[in-house]
Amino acid sequence: MKRYSLVMPGEGLSYDWARDHTFVKVSTADSGGAYTVMEDNLKLEFSLGLHLHHRTAETFYMLDGSVDFYIDGDWMNAGPGATIHIPPGVPHALELAGGTPARMLMVIQPSGFDQLLAEMATMTDAQFADAALMTALNEKYDIINIGGVPAR
Repeated sequence: MKRYSLVMPGEGLSYDWARDHTFVKVSTADSGGAYTVMEDNLKLEFSLGLHLHHRTAETFYMLDGSVDFYIDGDWMNAGPGATIHIPPGVPHALELAGGTPARMLMVIQPSGFDQLLAEMATMTDAQFADAALMTALNEKYDIINIGGVPAR
């Protein structure tokens, strides 16, 4: 058994959603639960409403394109090479900037977001429409939804 992993471009567990296409590069199992690394390819339809995490920190490293981040009451734009770190407890939202797709590397500590994606990949449209089920799923994976994308 190998004690390392190599994940090439376009490889990794793939989750292709309507608004983004995510590749898991380092999974919960790979890191022993310490962190998850994902490549997130944001489609033109991408936006993510205001939310926070009680235990989870997120770090975003911009690879291509531009994303507007709303963090703790401030709007900011991040382009290639920018790094954004959001510790637990800080409200944040995201949306594409400039009308073009974007690509970013995400490091999530502790791990688990990849397990949320795996669980969602098995769900039916009826399950996605079940508000109680979605609330329970978000709570299980430390996602506290606060609202939509804030006005500028």
